[in-house]
Amino acid sequence: MLDAKTIEAIADELLEAGRSRTPVPRLTARYPDMTVEDSYAVQQLWRRRNEEAGRTLVGRKIGLTSKAMQAATGITEPDYGAIFDDMVLETGCSVEWDKYTHPRVEVELAFVLKSGLKGPGCTIFDVLNATDYVVPALEILDSRIEMEGRTIVDTISDNAAMGAMVVGGRPVRPDAVDLRWVSAILYKNQTVEETGVAAGVLDHPANGVHWLANKIAAHGDSMKAGDIILAGSFTRPLWVYKGDTVHADYGPLGVVTCHFS
Repeated sequence: MLDAKTIEAIADELLEAGRSRTPVPRLTARYPDMTVEDSYAVQQLWRRRNEEAGRTLVGRKIGLTSKAMQAATGITEPDYGAIFDDMVLETGCSVEWDKYTHPRVEVELAFVLKSGLKGPGCTIFDVLNATDYVVPALEILDSRIEMEGRTIVDTISDNAAMGAMVVGGRPVRPDAVDLRWVSAILYKNQTVEETGVAAGVLDHPANGVHWLANKIAAHGDSMKAGDIILAGSFTRPLWVYKGDTVHADYGPLGVVTCHFS
């Protein structure tokens, strides 16, 4: 495992990469013995640095939960990252493309909690009981580490590539619809680019949330009432460019849209 001084140096390097929009060389190329626990230690310190700078933690994102995403990245296990208050955008927003390192977009469901969740032993039933409502969302991916050859260790260190999220559509109670069958059509500039069904996320999007509760329990952490949890993408990431408009149609759950300016 890496020593505390190295972990601190990496976390500070990633903070600067976020400010400069210049990705740093791949961590696993420079620290070949770096472990998953090392990468979560980097992420925790990076998160703490951001909170000390005035950002407020409002939830978590879960990544790499679907076969579509695992195939697209070559990474075969889920990960998670932090969502800060300034990362949450509303549908119809204009997103400044230059704020991100060549952003990509994913289609997801967000769970908003009415009560806390804590592992170990958290189940899908605990998640559904703790959820106030589920709402359509887009995740905007960012990269503070070069992408070529990335492993799960690089991705976790990079806050699971979380950039921002756009929330919209129609919020629903978790028992109002069969969440496994929520589907979406993702358009870029009026052209269908991706389609998907939420069951692609671990057979049920709530499975990602209880995985998260149990995973962060090992790090002495839990989720609280009001937290927003992005459950994971059920489409491949879509590259977007300046001037692009993205539109996700969730059918009965409405639409989420944003423009990259």
